Amino acid sequence: MEILQKDNGENGVFYIEIEGELAAEMTYVWRGNHDRILIDHTEVKEILKGKGAGKQLVTKAVNFAREKKIKIVPICPFAKGVFEKVPEFQDVL
Repeated sequence: MEILQKDNGENGVFYIEIEGELAAEMTYVWRGNHDRILIDHTEVKEILKGKGAGKQLVTKAVNFAREKKIKIVPICPFAKGVFEKVPEFQDVL
């Protein structure tokens, strides 16, 4: 599953497309002096339900945060749940 990303400097999205159609997305907003992103929404379409797509989106965000040396504030209930279950992601909180 390829995770794509769009970012306009104000907000962004990690997403998965299947045959040109949006199948999953996780949106975020930049906060502070671009030193953190706030994950505000995650949605996975039926075609990807139960295939780990949501967790892969969060994992991509964690890797992005580590590369950019920024923090993540997960307010989306799904993303927040993943952070609570995966201790290895705590370094970006």
